[in-house]
Amino acid sequence: MLSKAELDRIDSKRMYATYDDWPFIARQAYESDGLETQEYDREIKHIIFAGMGGSGAIGDLFSAVLSKTGTHVTVTKGYELPKTADADSLVVTTSVSGDTAETLAVLDAARQSDCNVLAFSSGGMMEEFCSKNGLAHVRIAQTHSPRASFAGFTFSMLKVLGDILPLGHGDVAEAIARLEETVTRISSANLDGSDNTALRIAERLGHMPVIYYPFGLQAAAIRLKNGLQENAKTHAIVEDVVETCHNGIVAWERPSPAVSPVIITGSDDHPKTKERWGIIREYFASRDIEYAELPSGNGGILAKLMGLIYSADYISIYRAIITGVDPSPIDSIRFIKDRI
Repeated sequence: MLSKAELDRIDSKRMYATYDDWPFIARQAYESDGLETQEYDREIKHIIFAGMGGSGAIGDLFSAVLSKTGTHVTVTKGYELPKTADADSLVVTTSVSGDTAETLAVLDAARQSDCNVLAFSSGGMMEEFCSKNGLAHVRIAQTHSPRASFAGFTFSMLKVLGDILPLGHGDVAEAIARLEETVTRISSANLDGSDNTALRIAERLGHMPVIYYPFGLQAAAIRLKNGLQENAKTHAIVEDVVETCHNGIVAWERPSPAVSPVIITGSDDHPKTKERWGIIREYFASRDIEYAELPSGNGGILAKLMGLIYSADYISIYRAIITGVDPSPIDSIRFIKDRI
């Protein structure tokens, strides 16, 4: 049984405590008087979200939220601005640190184009670049680390981007309420609770989780993968559940005890996708393959994704502590950044 003492002993920078505060951070960010909604003279038909790591995950979430609208969305994780960017496009660059080389390159390319530009960071080179070149920039405080800053950045951006997103205050309120409900079950205050699904899943994971997701919930799957890699320092794989029925499922004909499946399911998945989930469960049962399931719950897409991502991040932190790994250090990333 995981204890609070173990959390404090292994989690050197108390990352878990920041997650315990996510509902408060989200509400405070969205209700901040210091943020103003951006307005544009012409209709935005294409939004390009640029960011890496935890900042890139924010673009994944917004892409999912906009997936059923008429707005064309591109998420770019790298140095290139899409060639389809034009005067009807809005380039949203996000770097919690403000110093992400790839995102700064996209920002510079956007500056030289006809695009509308909006940058978010806690300061750094991104803020300096925007100030020098007359580009719109919003400063948002970093909370603990870039990946733990997800809630504060996301809900600040929801307010600033409010007029061009297909979301009302009710959708955002629902998402914050989902965080407030979820924290009572999965936070560090409920380590001995049988309803702490994040801890129960973390306890069952093998050395290499394979995470299956349906259409619309890819952002949660990617977030869980990234969290397990950064926090628990373990390999993880993500696969679309429908696509895996045409290839990935065959790998389970030679199951390994080190590999464990996790399925992320949506309450309003396509009927055929629900049928696939049933078949996948039947297949796993027939081969005595244990799996963990993380359901989305009901509600709007924003509430679903925020609830799933909140659980996903706790899963990765708990998995780190269970395996005796401090979730905060990212020495390998620093190794690469020092050489860029």
